[in-house]
Amino acid sequence: MNIESRIRECQISLNQINYFDPDPYYVNYFFDLFIKSASQVLDGIFEEANDDFGLFMTNGCSKEEFLKKATVKNDQNALEFAEWFEKKIKSEHKPPYPNFIKEMIDFQKRFSKLPKVKVMIRPNERYSKDTFLEIKVNLSNERLRSKEDLNIEIKRNVPIFLEIINRKRSSNNEPKVTENKVRASAFMEDGSGENFEISYASELYIPVLKRIVKESRQKIKNASWKQF
Repeated sequence: MNIESRIRECQISLNQINYFDPDPYYVNYFFDLFIKSASQVLDGIFEEANDDFGLFMTNGCSKEEFLKKATVKNDQNALEFAEWFEKKIKSEHKPPYPNFIKEMIDFQKRFSKLPKVKVMIRPNERYSKDTFLEIKVNLSNERLRSKEDLNIEIKRNVPIFLEIINRKRSSNNEPKVTENKVRASAFMEDGSGENFEISYASELYIPVLKRIVKESRQKIKNASWKQF
């Protein structure tokens, strides 16, 4: 597997998500591709580790398979890498948005699909713990019928949204949101019921992937040198 190619696929999927946002059908389609590519990047790290540590697994190599083979061979360098990787993954996924992506990777592996996409109103300028408002839009074959219908629904719900968001903003001494500073975006719910903006979460996750790959390769290289 070429890890760099999979990361490029993540970026291509993100570009398509941004282009079609907030259309539920297309955002779900390209987010599903994003999640699959991100998952393959993480698996690809263990394929590279398999080669470098000489575990000689020929039919792919998941984290679980890598750990099992390293345990059988009692390869301390490989076991040390697996332990380091587990800690690295936990550290990188402590923030809410990366953790959401990890949840979606696990969800997709388990159910072969993703949770339902929601269309929600959000402020253009993001602040921590902002609230969002789901809107019901007219769909045709799961796709937005028209931008006009979307804009009508946004306009109808903006007064309610502004009241909610500005109550929160005021209590936190944050800038007030006005009618011309809101937009609709596609969101997805995590296991705890919290909503995450799909395009923003995907954008934040690509640097996380790159960092995990870079540091994993360095860790593998350092551990491999110990064998000589």
